[in-house]
Amino acid sequence: MGNKTFILIAGPCVVESFELLDTVAATLQRICQHYPIRLIFKSSYRKANRSSIRSFTGIGDRTALEMLREIRNRYHLPVLTDIHSAAEAAQAAEYVDILQIPAFLCRQTDILLAAAETGKPINIKKGQFLSPREMLNALEKVRSKSDAEVFLTERGTFFGYHDLVVDFRSIPIMQSFDNCTVLYDATHSVQRPGLGTESGGQREFVRPLARAAVAAGVDGIFFEVHPNPAQAKSDRATQLPLHEAEQFIHTLLTLHQFVHQHIIPDAQSNQ
Repeated sequence: MGNKTFILIAGPCVVESFELLDTVAATLQRICQHYPIRLIFKSSYRKANRSSIRSFTGIGDRTALEMLREIRNRYHLPVLTDIHSAAEAAQAAEYVDILQIPAFLCRQTDILLAAAETGKPINIKKGQFLSPREMLNALEKVRSKSDAEVFLTERGTFFGYHDLVVDFRSIPIMQSFDNCTVLYDATHSVQRPGLGTESGGQREFVRPLARAAVAAGVDGIFFEVHPNPAQAKSDRATQLPLHEAEQFIHTLLTLHQFVHQHIIPDAQSNQ
């Protein structure tokens, strides 16, 4: 854990246009080139889990996937996107570098196995309904088919109907599993799901909760970012404004370096 390069998975929630992807990727790459960071660009080619039938789901699967591949080629960045069924795994794997299993689907054996069979690295979001220890089952399903890199991502646990709470014990618990990387999803963790026809959120808590995760020793941060969140077609209440990304990243990395220079060595020496 202590020797890993800090990871950032970041990008707009969903592919809205190539201009959006290009703007965000260029900004993130410019910021991260100054830091010892492993940057992974994220955007969903389609949103399958939406509150309302009227919610935006995407611009077309193949069109969006081709845009993500162009971002990968233009900026030489690894690209991550969600899949929502076993049938999508092989198709998406032709265009991107990392497949993501959404939180609501993290127990779906057929999706996990299909993703693993592509040989691509996989990010599994921890279900809002699961304890962190149960994520070992998801990890073992993937490991049964693939030795590729696996990320496990904490994104909060249901606390009533419309709120999530983050149990930071999940970070060291999941880090205790063999050979996996643990991330914290800073923007989805502050969602308020199911508020009418779209999810709400409390963006003001993104920064303190992300700092808390880094202080707890997480391996990296996942966050969604948009040039104008108020106009975003998905997760407008939680995406971080793009102009705030540089300070956010700087703060996280500064804290990460302090934790890994001072806190984690002290904790390991006392074990």
